[in-house]
Amino acid sequence: MPRFQPFRGVRYDARRVDLAQVTAPPYDVIDEAGRRDLAARHQANVVALDLPEDSRVGAQDRYHQAERLLESWLAEGILRRDPPSFYVYRMDHQGPDGPRHTTGVLGALALSHPGEGGILPHEHTTPKAKSDRLNLLRATRANLSAVWGLSPAPGLSELLDLGRPPAAAWSNDGVGHTLWLVEDPARVEAIAAAVGAHPVVIADGHHRYETSLTYRDEQRAAGGGGTPGAESVLAYVVELADDELDVQPIHRLIRGLPPGYDLLGSLLTYFEVTELDPDGDDPRHSDPDPTPRLTTLGALGLVTDQGVWALTPRSEPFAGVRDLDTSRLDLALASLPDHELVFQHGVDNVVDQVRSGQAQAGFLLRPATVAQIVEIAHGGERMPPKTTFFAPKPRTGVVLRLLDE
Repeated sequence: MPRFQPFRGVRYDARRVDLAQVTAPPYDVIDEAGRRDLAARHQANVVALDLPEDSRVGAQDRYHQAERLLESWLAEGILRRDPPSFYVYRMDHQGPDGPRHTTGVLGALALSHPGEGGILPHEHTTPKAKSDRLNLLRATRANLSAVWGLSPAPGLSELLDLGRPPAAAWSNDGVGHTLWLVEDPARVEAIAAAVGAHPVVIADGHHRYETSLTYRDEQRAAGGGGTPGAESVLAYVVELADDELDVQPIHRLIRGLPPGYDLLGSLLTYFEVTELDPDGDDPRHSDPDPTPRLTTLGALGLVTDQGVWALTPRSEPFAGVRDLDTSRLDLALASLPDHELVFQHGVDNVVDQVRSGQAQAGFLLRPATVAQIVEIAHGGERMPPKTTFFAPKPRTGVVLRLLDE
């Protein structure tokens, strides 16, 4: 089973900076315009560490710039060290059916390869250059953002209900963020025991987890003790419960099909195709979210420049295929001519891409359930890439973890 321990966190001094101005979304959802906006908010925004700018001196120099910047912020007191602690971190937001919250605990999760120490990946990763994250980790020797883990530990959420004022609270983009330190030995021991009694499913941050494993193995091979903290990774662990998680789908866009290709006709082998909005209630114009209707129908959605259709899976083509929209769609798309597949979150974004001509079609998927995530992870399987989108995303910069301590 996994080892989960408190650590000496590094946090922004809230007396000197506004946390809303210095924290940032995860690096992999920030585009260049977003990076510029974050950097302009405050000279000490964490994006300068997590996404350091390219240097004219050389590509590798930007990682050392991040290292020097981290050291200077520590020396200046912009960042300060805490005593060994767990951190309860709560996010409140407006979900599709009303107010939602996610409460988890930040701690140091012992690294292990799948099958070794109770850490279970839940979906395959897409090919992505991991050298960037590895070079940044080598230079800063710090976990700048947390891997998100899910724990089936019953009662974990109750252990995280501290009933006292928080250490910090702020809002970003309509999401309320609240942080508490947990230093009480009895509470620390109870949290560590609860998380350590069950496997942890990696929900988000698979690439960061794999990068940390690579770095750990490098340190072990180097001998001489290496970097002490490299045996663990900063993790945000949330109880695997419906009321603690907002699991959203990641939709698909299609580009590059031959001109005039009959996409609808090609899908008839796999799906029954029904026009979803024959009376003109078209999400391209009225902007509703059809995914609840698709869930009721047991169907995927297809958006083209001609309209919106429900795709109800036929039983025969999908015999033996995992009961996931992503698995079914992967099989159907494999029969198409060469094309480009783009992952896209948000129905509005899919519709806009199709309507503007930037994509030929969009597929709307239903979200995977918490029960499916648990079943697949415990069965030693993985979902197709980009099956789940957990919302909201924990902010980078809430707590950092130095590996030298």
